[in-house]
Parts: sequence; C-alpha cells; structure tokens
Amino acid sequence: MDQAGDAVPIADLLDERRHLLNVAYWMLGTGPEAEDAVTETYRQWYSLSDLQRAHITDPCAWLTETTGSICLARLILPERRHTGAGGKDGDAAAGLHRALEEEIGEALLNALGALSPAERAAFVLNDVFAMPPRAVAGIVGRTPHECAELADRARRSLRTSRAHPTTPHQHDRIVRAVRLACTTADATHLASLLAPDATAFFDGGGKVRALTRPVHGNQQVARTLLTLLTPRPHTTVDLSPANGRTAIVVRHNGQVAAVISFDITDHHVIQVWAVLNPDKLRTWNRPHTHGTSDL
Repeated sequence: MDQAGDAVPIADLLDERRHLLNVAYWMLGTGPEAEDAVTETYRQWYSLSDLQRAHITDPCAWLTETTGSICLARLILPERRHTGAGGKDGDAAAGLHRALEEEIGEALLNALGALSPAERAAFVLNDVFAMPPRAVAGIVGRTPHECAELADRARRSLRTSRAHPTTPHQHDRIVRAVRLACTTADATHLASLLAPDATAFFDGGGKVRALTRPVHGNQQVARTLLTLLTPRPHTTVDLSPANGRTAIVVRHNGQVAAVISFDITDHHVIQVWAVLNPDKLRTWNRPHTHGTSDL
C-alpha cells in the first residue's frame, strides 16, 4: 500500500482532532476526560489493519462515531473513566477545559451533567454536532425515533434546569423587546436582552440549511438572530404562544417558516430555540390553525 497516498494536510489533522475533542468535551464535561477519550479513539483507529482502514470511506465520521461510543460507555460506567495525569498532558487538558468551558458556558455544562447518559448523548450528537440520525442511533444503541425522543427530553430538561420561574407577563415583555430589537436591527439593545452566556440552538432537521452548531455568547447570538431575521419581501415576524409562552413566529408567503422560543431567567434570555424543521412546523401550517402549538 502506498503510505504517501494516505497523507493528510497538517491543518486538516489538527481540525479533526479539535472536532473530536469538542465532541468528547460536550459529552464528558472535562478536558482530561476528553483528551483520554480521543486518545482511545486514535488507538482504536491504529489497531485496525491497513485493509480495514482502506475500506473506511469517511475517516472523520468513523472517528466521530467511535469517540461518541467511547464517551457514552464512560458516561454509563463512570468507573471506566481515566482523568489523565499531570505534567504537560495534564496542563494541555486543563487549558482545553478552560477554553471549552468559556465557549459552552459553565451553567449549560452543569445542566448537561444532570441528563441521563443516553439523553446527553442523543442531545449532543443530534443538536450540537448534527450527526445523521442513523449514526446517532448506532452510538446510543436505540432506534432513530427513540433517539429523537431522548433529544426532546433533554431539551425539556435543559429548559427546566436553566430557567428560573418567570411570570408569563415578564416572559412576554422580554420576548416583545427581543422582537422589536430584531425588527429594528438594534444589535446593541438585542445583546443587552441576552445573558452573557446565552446559547442558541437551531433545528433544521436536515431539511433546510440551518446552522448545525449552537451559537454561544450574547453578542454572537444577537448577530445570528439579526441575520436570521433579516427583512425580506413577503416575510413577517410576529408573536404567538408556543409551549405555553410567547414566541416569535416567522412567516414567509403566509407559511410558518420558523418558530423561535426563549428560556428566560433574571430578566435575560439564556437559551434560544429556533425550529426551522418543516416536519416540526406542519401543525403550524395546517388549515384553520392559529399558531398556538407545542414544539
């Protein structure tokens, strides 16, 4: 076999490793555990024969699925975790932990830790890394439908754990302010309505070209919302109840194209959930539906 033909650009190798570390960190929650899981992933890769590796058409997908499986096993059997050692490797893992904790947000990371292993895996692989349903099912060991239900449960749990009780009136007032800031393109005011560690999730279901990764931080979330809601002909941005609270509903040519709901605590938005998946919007587009639905 021609080894030179298997060479990969250094930048691609580093991007691949960073991607695997991100997957492992989201699932396990600490830098040392993420480093250890990725090390095990590459160990399994190099334990394959040359012929076996040659038959893997998408090495990154294989590595990602292997990392997910390793992390899920360690979530289910915590005693199998290895937290790494000190020295240079330990320092690097600690640096990764700080960098990714800043990116994800400690509050969201703690909320993820309260999920069951299967819920966390389904949510991270589906919502954070937009892996194909069959790949998620293969890692979690459930059917694609069961994994979708696990991810839905995880979303509900995250909302409950992160959102302090707010009255419907308070929630409505802040969502109205968000809508006004979006429709007037007031980025500064919009960012002020979002918590510093706000996170936005986008569910396109693979049916529209929505963002496949969450967006973190009030400035970044504000910019993303303003881009998503850029005024266009025949498009309206209205308010309507969803899941019992006020949400933003975007219509294009009279059809609901997106429903954006918000989790709010301490008078600031902490999570944004943008549903653009046409399958999940069918109930909104049925005849005689007045836009009061659950997602």
